[in-house]
Amino acid sequence: FMSSSLVHGLGNGLARFPDEVPLLEKLGLENLDGIERVIREQSIDCDLGKPGAIEVAVTEAQVEELQGGVEELAEYGHEAEMLDADQIRAEVNSPIYRGGLWQKSGEWTVDPVRLCDGLAEYAVRLGVRIHESTPMESFDGSGAGVEVLTAGGSIKAERVLLATSAFKVPVRQIRHRVIPVYDYVLVTEPLTRAQWDSLGWRNNQGMSDCSNQFHYYRPIDGGPDAATAEAPGGRLLWGGYDAIYNFGGRVEDAAYQRDRSFAGLSQRFFTAFPQLEGIRFSHRWGGAIDTCSRFFAFYGTTMGGRVGWAVGHTGLGVGASRFSAEVGLDLLDGVENEVTRLQYTRSKPMPFPPEPVRFGVVQFTRNRLAAADRKDGRRGLWLRTLDRFGLGFDS
Repeated sequence: FMSSSLVHGLGNGLARFPDEVPLLEKLGLENLDGIERVIREQSIDCDLGKPGAIEVAVTEAQVEELQGGVEELAEYGHEAEMLDADQIRAEVNSPIYRGGLWQKSGEWTVDPVRLCDGLAEYAVRLGVRIHESTPMESFDGSGAGVEVLTAGGSIKAERVLLATSAFKVPVRQIRHRVIPVYDYVLVTEPLTRAQWDSLGWRNNQGMSDCSNQFHYYRPIDGGPDAATAEAPGGRLLWGGYDAIYNFGGRVEDAAYQRDRSFAGLSQRFFTAFPQLEGIRFSHRWGGAIDTCSRFFAFYGTTMGGRVGWAVGHTGLGVGASRFSAEVGLDLLDGVENEVTRLQYTRSKPMPFPPEPVRFGVVQFTRNRLAAADRKDGRRGLWLRTLDRFGLGFDS
């Protein structure tokens, strides 16, 4: 999934920076165009598609929630269409669907690993040296520049831009505002032609539901077009729902596999698509997302402007990270322009409380989000209080 949104959805942006949203939406669409331009110019094979994304409703309350989104999206330059139960099932056939909002602009699909590999190869051709599996341990700004220290050596530079995602970093302003939240994914074995026909999905849209604990899913590896009468082809990626925070913010390889989350994903997959009962999942994995309390990137500098950062994308970094890099570099260079002057750029998310309170707050919030989903989205006192202060928890 690759979204044009720089603020984790139009509604979140309007709740925080209503006066800046028109510009941010415009910049977000231009950012996607910039990504596509590099993909085309460098011939990066990353399965780029522009099918749009459908947010599905599985209750009547969710249908009502989505209906207000069509006009709002149109007001800010997006093409969107509300689908009733028959229309959504004609696109993707699931017995649980009651309706859907199909956003046709600003929502693309891409293979992020192949995109990263292609961008890395492009960077190397430009003379960039990449050292993977070389975690930063600390940095030293006592001299004229900055020295980044690792277990295997050090890097010296005049200025440094940190893009550390969910990993720990020795900068207090980041450490208190970003927590690693684990998200999990299943991928099916290749589907037969008959299985694809039972689903529809001729337009290859990315999909998600509008619950607090939501799923995201889409065809990959060619989708329905890859299957023939003679051989299966194309898979379904199905992920989301759980957002797991480990005490102390640990980021460790062991957390990339979680049987309980995979079992839950499998159960809910067959609730959505009972016609696929019996299909096997060939791949499963998890990863840590850099979550902040406002759900989108924030920026800053330290050490007299020699170290900057762009972190906190909260799951939408595939597209937004390109824009964030430009903002972070402008701040390092001391550039004053329409973007660096925005409140979006200058403000910071509320920090999370320290441990052990942090862990308790996150677990209680997850519990209240699940309770709201069971009550057709009605948010209780705790969630309404967080909303009032612009705080949240998401993946």
